[in-house]
Parts: sequence; structure tokens; C-alpha cells
Amino acid sequence: MVYSQQTAARAPVREPCNTSSGGLSPQRERLVKQLILDRLGESLEVTELARACALSRSHFSRAFKCSTGYSPQEWIRQQRIARAKLLIQHTDLSLTQISLECGFCDQAHFCHMFTRSEGINPFAWRCRVVRSVLQLSL
Repeated sequence: MVYSQQTAARAPVREPCNTSSGGLSPQRERLVKQLILDRLGESLEVTELARACALSRSHFSRAFKCSTGYSPQEWIRQQRIARAKLLIQHTDLSLTQISLECGFCDQAHFCHMFTRSEGINPFAWRCRVVRSVLQLSL
């Protein structure tokens, strides 16, 4: 893996609820987020994340959303996009390599999800980032 999990950009958090009203405990939230970041390039099932927290799938999904403001799949997708942006910005990996490194099934799916998230396709985003870096160095 090119970048450690600690350098991954984190997506903003929506208004979470507190643990007493149904969210994950801080320990469980840290555990599951670290598990996700450690295995971001792999296929992740919500059932597996729930099992790591010793919760049922449905209870885990509700508690995760309550704690983070996002469903587990939305949060994973945001982390994958954030990592892809770092790789686009700081490496010369192809978009295909980046898509696989970030856990997308293929480049087409990656491009679709990136465009939906950022409003611009990853190639155009890379061109914009390179152009701004070149302008700063002049």
C-alpha cells in the first residue's frame, strides 16, 4: 500500500447522535473505523464489521449511522474517495491502479463514484491538481 492509513484524508462528519441514544461506544467506533481503514482496498461486508463490534448487522448499521451521520457503506465510500484523491495527487499511479488500491471493483465504477462525489471525473480532477501545482511552482 502506498500510503499508511493514518495519512488518509477523512471526510467530514454529519451531526452524530450520542452513545446514550443509540450510537456506537467510542471504543467500538474507533475499532470499526480502524478496521475499515486497514482494509480499505479489500471487499468489506457490513456483517463482518458488525461481528467485530459484537452486534447484529441491523443494530450495528443503525448505531454506526447514529455515531457518524453516515451508513457504513457511505462512510467506506467516502474514505475510498479520500484515499483516491491522495493517490491521484501524490503518485503517478494510473486511475486503474488507484481504483483497485482503493477497493473499487474496476475503473468504471471508481470513475462513476468519484464523479458523483466530487462533481468532476478523476482524470479531470488530476489535471486540475497538476495545473494548480504547476502554477504554484512558477
